[in-house]
This record gives sequence, C-alpha cells and structure tokens, in this order.
Amino acid sequence: MSLWSRISNVFRTERLHRDIDEELQSHIAEALREGRDPEEARRAFGSVLSHRESSRDVRLLPWLDSLCADAVFGWRQLLKRKVTSAAAILSLALAIGSCSAAFRLMDALLWRPLPVAAPERLYAISRELAGREGKDSTSDRCAYPMFRQMRRAVKDQADLIAVSTSGRIDITYGSDEETEKAYQQYVSGWIFQSFGIRAAVGRLLTENDDLTPRAHPYAVLSFEYWTRRFGADPAVVGRTFRAGNEFYQIVGVAEGPFTGTEPGIVTDIFVPTMMMKNNAIVRSDYEWFRTFVHLKPGVPLALVQEKLRPPFRAFLEERAAASAGVPEQEKNAYLNQALVLNSAAAGVSGLQQGYGKALLVLGVLVLLVLLISCANVANLMTAQAMARHREMALRVAIGAGRGRLVQLVVMECLWLALFAAVFGACFASWAAPVVAGMISTPDNPVRLILPADWRVVGFGAALALTCTLLFGLYPAFRASAVKPAFALRGGSAQLRPRMMQMLIASQVAFCVLVLFGAGLFLVTSERLTHQQTGFSQERLLTVETVTSQPQPYMVWNQVAAQLRTVPGVEAVALCEWPLMTGGVWDGLISVNKAPPSPVASYFLRVDPGWRKLMHIPLLAGRDFREDDFLSGAAVVNQAFARQYFGGRDPVGNSFDVVAVEGLRVPYRIVGLIGNTRYRDMREAMQPAAYFPFSGNYGRASFILRTSSQNPMTMATALRLAVQRARAGFRVSNLRTQTALVEQHLVRERLLSLLALFFGLVALVLAGVGLYGVLDYSVIQRRRELGIRIAIGAHSVDIAQCVIQDVFRAVAGGALLGLALGIISARFVEALLFEVKPTDLGALAPPAIIISAVALFAALPAIIRAVRIDPMAMLRSD
Repeated sequence: MSLWSRISNVFRTERLHRDIDEELQSHIAEALREGRDPEEARRAFGSVLSHRESSRDVRLLPWLDSLCADAVFGWRQLLKRKVTSAAAILSLALAIGSCSAAFRLMDALLWRPLPVAAPERLYAISRELAGREGKDSTSDRCAYPMFRQMRRAVKDQADLIAVSTSGRIDITYGSDEETEKAYQQYVSGWIFQSFGIRAAVGRLLTENDDLTPRAHPYAVLSFEYWTRRFGADPAVVGRTFRAGNEFYQIVGVAEGPFTGTEPGIVTDIFVPTMMMKNNAIVRSDYEWFRTFVHLKPGVPLALVQEKLRPPFRAFLEERAAASAGVPEQEKNAYLNQALVLNSAAAGVSGLQQGYGKALLVLGVLVLLVLLISCANVANLMTAQAMARHREMALRVAIGAGRGRLVQLVVMECLWLALFAAVFGACFASWAAPVVAGMISTPDNPVRLILPADWRVVGFGAALALTCTLLFGLYPAFRASAVKPAFALRGGSAQLRPRMMQMLIASQVAFCVLVLFGAGLFLVTSERLTHQQTGFSQERLLTVETVTSQPQPYMVWNQVAAQLRTVPGVEAVALCEWPLMTGGVWDGLISVNKAPPSPVASYFLRVDPGWRKLMHIPLLAGRDFREDDFLSGAAVVNQAFARQYFGGRDPVGNSFDVVAVEGLRVPYRIVGLIGNTRYRDMREAMQPAAYFPFSGNYGRASFILRTSSQNPMTMATALRLAVQRARAGFRVSNLRTQTALVEQHLVRERLLSLLALFFGLVALVLAGVGLYGVLDYSVIQRRRELGIRIAIGAHSVDIAQCVIQDVFRAVAGGALLGLALGIISARFVEALLFEVKPTDLGALAPPAIIISAVALFAALPAIIRAVRIDPMAMLRSD
C-alpha cells in the first residue's frame, strides 16, 4: 500500500474499519461456503480483534494515528476546562504577540536584507576616531574627493557607491501653491546596475549621468512612490518637478520593492550625486554621504579593506596638512582614524543607530514576559497532570508506554501554544505598526516595511513550538512517571517542593528584572523631560521659510514686519534655524590670538529681537542693536564664558573663530546671556556664541510668540502672510518649539511606556502564578494542615507554614533578579540618563513591589488554610 494511502487512511478511520470488517467477514463466509462448521471456522480464524488491529496497523501509519488521537483527546481536555484554558491561552497570547511584534520591528529595522542583488556582499565604510576622555566616536560619512580615490583603488574588486541620507524636501510639479513633501536621496549613477535593479518604465540612472557636476538634472522614482503618487501612470516619464531652484526631469521608475538604503525611510526620488549643491563634490571638508562597498563575486573582504587603507590614509594626511588652525592633539587624533567595513546587508540608517539598542532591550523585556508566562502555564499543566495521575496509571496498566503519555500531555500543550500563537499574531499585527508610529514625528515620519511573510510566519511557528517545549515537557515527564500500583491503591501525586520553588524563584527573578529595567527607563524619561532648556517654549511657533533667490537681512526684516501685523502674533524674531532642530554650526575659538581651544563652540545668527522673544536672560552687557550687523559684535552664553574666559565677565573682550584652513574671523563680545540647549537634551549646556543676522540667505526661520495656546491654528494665516509679504518667499515648514523639544524625548518615552506596560504584565503573571502554586499547595497539604489545627496550631502558625517556603523562593528570586539587573544595566547604559543601577532608588522599588504582590497573592491561600475544618477533613479521609 502506498504511503499516501496510509496517510489518508488515518483521517478516514470509520471507512477503514468498515473495509477491514468486511474483509474479515468475507474470509469467514468463504470458509462457510466450503462447508466448514461456523464455530470451527471462527476458532481456526482466530481473534477478530487481533486481526483487525494488525490489519489496521498495516493500512495506516500507527504513529500518525496515535498523534491524531492524542490531538483529539487534548482538544476535549481544553473544552473540559474552558476557563483555565482560556486564561492560559490569553497570558501566552499576550507574551507571544509581544515577542512577535518585537521581532517584526527588529527584523524590519535591523535584519531584513535589502531587496538588492547579493546583499550579503554589501558593506558600509565607517571611521573610528579616538575621542577625548577615552570616548571613541564613529562616523560613516565621507567626503567626495576621498570617495573618488578609494573607488579607483578597488574598481576591479568592488563597486563603491556614494549614497546621501534621505532628506525630506519641498517639491512641486506645478506652482508654488502646489508644493508637497518627498524624500530625496543623492546616489551614484551606477547604483541601480550594481544592485541589480531594473526599470519598471523609462530608464534608470547610469554612470554617465553622474560624471559632471550639475550637468544631468535627472531623477528616478521608486516604484512605491510612483504607484502612490501617480497611480502607476507610465506617462510620468518625461515630467519635470522643481526642488528649490532646481528643475529635474523624471527619466524612469525603479522596479520592485527597493526604496533606498535606509530602513525606516521610504525614499521617493533618486538623483545623481553630482547634483549636490555648494561645491559638495569638490570640497574635502564636507562629509555628506555614506559609502557602500559591493564586493564582486569571489572577492574576499580582507583584500578590499587592505586596498582601501592607502588612499584613505593619504587623504587624511592631505587634509591634516591643510588644517593649519587645528590643535596638534586634534590633528593627531584625526590621523589615527581606523577604516572599518561593516555588513550593510540590511542597509544603514540613523534609525538603526538611534533605536537599534532600544528595540533589542524591548526584545529582552518581552522575552522575560514570555518566560514568566511559560512558567505559569508549566505550573498549571503540572498541577493538572498530577490531578490525572489515576488516569495515567490506568493507561500504563493497559500497556501505554512512557513516550505515549508524554505525547498525550505535549499535544494538549501544543493546542494551547497554537491558539496563543494565532491570537498573538493578531495582537502583533496591531502592535507593531502602533509602536512604529510612536517613534514617528510629523516632521520625520517613520515607515517600516512590516510584511507578514515567511520570516514572520516562521518565527511565530518556531516560537509556538519553543513555548510548547518550555511549558510542556516537564509536566509531560512528571505525568509519565506515574507508578500504577501506588496510584490505583489511592495514593496521590504531588509537586516536588524543590521544583515548585525553582519555578517560583525564576518567575520572581524575571519579574524583578523587568521591573528594574522599567524603573530605570521611567526615571530616565522623567529626568530628561524636566531638563531645563534655558528658554521659554510656550506659545512659540517656528516658521521655516525659503526664497527663490538669497535675500539680504533688510528684505527678511520686511517679511518679519508683515508677520507682526497678523492677528494673534505678539512678537517676531529671525534666526538661521530654531534651537533644537538638530542643525549645527560650530567651530574652534581662540582668545587673545592664542592657539585655538580643542573644545568647539556652537554658533547661530540671530536678529536683535531674538533673545527677548525666547525669554533668555541678559546677564551682562547689552543685546544686539541694528548698528551691530557690520561691526563683528557677538553675544555669548555662560558656558562660553566659563570655557574660554575662566568664568570671568567676557563683555568687552574679543575672540577669533578659527576655520580649518587657519583663517581667523574676529568678534567683540557685547553681551552675556543665559545658557540654552542648542540641539540635544542629553548633552550638558555647551558654549555658544550668537552673531548678528547679516549677509544674504535663501533659507531662514521666523520665530513667533503667539497669543494662542495652540500656535498651529495660525498655520494657514501665516503661510499666506509670508507669500503676500514678498514675492518668492515660501513657508517650508511650521512647527511649535514644544514639538522640536519633545522630538528629542521620543525614544525615552517609548522605552519607558513599553517597559512600564510589560512590567505590569509581568507583575500580573507573577502574581497569578504565585496564587496558583500556593492554592495548589494548600489543597495538597490539607490533611497536614488539618492535623496542625486539631492539635492547637494558631492562625499565624498556619499562615507561616503555608508561605514560608514560597516566600523563601520569592526572596531568592528577587535577589537574583536585582543581581541580573545590575549586571545587565551596563549594556543599556547609553540609554540611561542621570540614573545609576546601584542607586537605592533603583533597587528598592522592584523588591518592595514584588513582595507586596506576593503577599497579596498569598492571602486567598492563607484564608483557605486557616478555615480548614479538621473534623470534616479527617472524617472525609
């Protein structure tokens, strides 16, 4: 009989039994037709049941048949205990769903290979620089002249590809009134050929499009953007759009799911690197793109790395020789950079660097919650298996082997895991996009690709199987070890105290570890949130504005005057960019013609009304005046005075801003103001110097103090006012100053919120587990407790008898959890702020909380124990 027939017979047993019975009856009927006596024929034929079983085993697969039978029995057991099964499924579903959601996020951001040819041969160049105070720094940005030298060195072994970060820019396919946002990325013209990407329509960029600066204003759209924005219209090829003052012609659409090299950002438009502005292609001091190395087949990584080092070293030496104004210490550190090639199979993005460790921490938290849930279900299944010890004894007595008993219990556990995995998948499909949305901001939307493909399904299946093994094997082996004679005589099976205590201690340890981490992240979030910014952000609106041609300060000031007439606007100031946007202009400072200090200062150009509008206190001297714009005046903060003047009053003194080439620009300090945060909430208040808003600018920001508590309600009126004030002026972005500050707290708030959620889940699961173990313990020891009560034990003695072993395990688990927390804290140290794992405030709350929960979980068991009626219990025995 064929294998397929034997498999199919497993699922049509009734028909198989009929066929076997008919065949057996036909043999007896044939003997009767030959004239044999019916009784003699039946005796000669033998046992019908034995023939049926042997024939049945030949016509199907016995192991598959027993597996199906145990699956049916396990399903009936779940239906028999609906409430208990539902509770186990829900707790497991939450844990499995959280693990699946964390996996989907980590896979999308950190692990999923780019949809390019041979992603395993893709690497990214980074530079490791030894920093001050022993703190090393890493940069993955390069200058284009260095890129050219390195590309020539390895052209036969690898393709070097220049790729900028994907920037959200203003573009228009029509008039200025039709401006929209799109993500644009500058790429080497040969990127599509190297990555094996073909054109869906039109053509893609080529190397000839990326040879001459600003000669080929061509653009390629991603397939996703083409479908979303143009409805996959082939006529898009040949259309033009404007980005700033540049016009680009669309030459084609990239085929497939490729949307750039930055996970978390879906690039819409690709343009040649040669279209980069501000002489970025020839400047050796402008590091603005990442360099990818795509190895050719059969070429070892070590060979390419060795060939890249000589041009890299030559470029550093050339740059160091031209850096006359840089301190010798800084120059030596620059020359000692190390070139490193890291795998870029999953792409490279700022989101990976900013959220990679946070997602790994999230993964650890949900894994701990899963382990707590598995320990709970293991306790439940063990207790149920012990309650069925007589049933198991009967199965052994009639010939069931230990393997069959293990299979019986494991199949029931597998049903629990499968249902939990299904519900968990539904939870993960909702939770993963929600968490991704939590790290997204209106100005920097995050778009992670979260498909439910074979990777996600395979992880879910593996997780369900792992959970089955985690919480199913121990109950199965305990149940299969039943002694038939003892059980059938009326003996009762009990949990082993040592195993019970180990399960309790492990649950408590995992719970305390989750609570410990949650406490660290909550404190970090709270302290960062309450960091002083040095300025008032209430009712502030930032209006980032661009012009068709650079304009002098007088013209910008005329637009500011027009904005002051808008109803609801109390004051208007002008600056290059708002504080806390992430924009940076810094440089070295020299006082009294001395060598420049190794500590750089931040710079910003502002108008005379900026300080007053920002509510920054004036500590000495004066503010800017209109006649300061050509006099080289500067206003500095306290950190500047402390760093470069030893804390003395700097008003009236002078300093030079030293450029890399040694050029010095002198400034005279006219005022001292309070410290403000420039770009980050984590760094200490840094030195900052403010200069008059002078020169011609094609982009700047108006800062408005409004009378409305919700400044964004004025967005439309302000856009129209800017356009009416001066031809060629257009609003690029409107954001509240509060939103700019809060965008620096997104990661910390996300971690604290999720850690708190999983801490509460872990606490509930641990409490339920403790309650279940204690309740089972009271039931198993009711005779002993009854005897103690009968001979005069007090309620306190009974309570102590019930909880002493369990609370010893709780105490041990709490200490173990705190120890693990202190050890593991060093791995998340970069995510913490002004909190130490060894602080009493970090150690005490988890221990106190778990003790309180353990006591609360023990109360029902204690009450049940002290209410045992010894006479009724002894009569029942």
